[in-house]
Formats: sequence, structure tokens, C-alpha cells
Amino acid sequence: MSLSLATANTIISAALAKARAEGMKPLSVIVLDARASLIAAQSEDGVSIMRPKIAHGKANGAIQLGMGSRALMNRAEQQAYFVSAINGTAGGDLVPVPGGCLVMDGDELIGAVGISGDTSDNDEAAVVAGIEAAGLTAVTG
Repeated sequence: MSLSLATANTIISAALAKARAEGMKPLSVIVLDARASLIAAQSEDGVSIMRPKIAHGKANGAIQLGMGSRALMNRAEQQAYFVSAINGTAGGDLVPVPGGCLVMDGDELIGAVGISGDTSDNDEAAVVAGIEAAGLTAVTG
């Protein structure tokens, strides 16, 4: 299965619904396919200007390195020079904090979602809710 635009929109809608239900700050959501190509992006009213880029960096880091951004943060804490070097190789488009998850359909990696705007833990909760609402599995670690 590939990650369709309709599925990406379901993920975004459910993630933003979770954020509104929990009273989170305005969010930006980015959905990438398995090749790290943009499928869909939305930013809520009032989101700060850097949030879409941060959300993209979370999703991009997840898909490029094959791990959720929480796992990437843990790796950065253990191997700061390695993650810094990888971020340089990625042109600075890698954000190693929670809020970026891989999207799995069974055993198949079909994309990644990144969210930014609230705390990293809240961003991650919204990502997971969106992905699960689409009947898919989120990988945070």
C-alpha cells in the first residue's frame, strides 16, 4: 500500500482533532511518503512561522533514518556528534525531538508524519492519534 492523499488528510484531520480536544497550541502537520516526498501539509491559524519547517524536519528525520524522532532524540543524547553530522548531511532538515513518527501498514513502511507547535510529547500524541485513526501503526521509537 502507498500512502494516499485521502489517507494523509485523514491523519491530519484526526491529529488536529486530538489537539483541539486536548487544548494544545496551534499545530503544523506534515505527511511524507516512503520516499520523503510531501503528500500533505496543514498549519492551524495562529501557528508560529517556523512550525511547518520543524514538523518537516521531524518527519524527514524519521523517514530518512528509519526511526521515530523520539528514538532519534535518544540517539542524539548518546551520540551527539553523529546526529549533528547526519543533520549536516541532511541540510539541517532533521529535528531530533518527539513529534515525528513512521507510518506502517502492517510490516510495510509507507511514510512519516511530523507535527510541531506544542510540547514535543503533545506533538507526538497528536501524531499517534492521527495515524491510528487512519487504521495504520505509528512508530515513535
